[in-house]
Amino acid sequence: MSNDIKTTAEAIEAAALPRSHEVHADPDATPVEVPDGVAKKPVAEKSPAEWAYERLIMYIQNFEKQLDGDHEVAMGFTGGDAGVMRIEGMGFFDPDIVTFYGSDNHGIKTQLVQHVSQLNVLLRALPKPAEQPEAARIGFRLADDLERS
Repeated sequence: MSNDIKTTAEAIEAAALPRSHEVHADPDATPVEVPDGVAKKPVAEKSPAEWAYERLIMYIQNFEKQLDGDHEVAMGFTGGDAGVMRIEGMGFFDPDIVTFYGSDNHGIKTQLVQHVSQLNVLLRALPKPAEQPEAARIGFRLADDLERS
């Protein structure tokens, strides 16, 4: 128990700022970092879609940091034989929709529109296309966009 005394303003600010906490078996695992751009707007002022979108960006970027130069981030689907989708873009539509843009294993254009209450994302490493010189890193582009907005 802490004996720190906080002002009302400090307590309200602490409750409104995004936090992240993780524990990994691997001591060298990189925890998710909350970018400054995410903290610009209090959580209470964000729609469920915006808040889910921002957190997904953090997880995607962190996942990409762990990939070698021959792999890109993709997401797996459950149920049916939908397979995986290479994540090439992401967005949200207030108040409650998150959408992913990409392509499937065969290079066919794919889009997933998901309600935040049904959101489950399985991040996977997918080999980059052979004709592509470098692996694409969508997480870093998405994070840059958060910082600019």
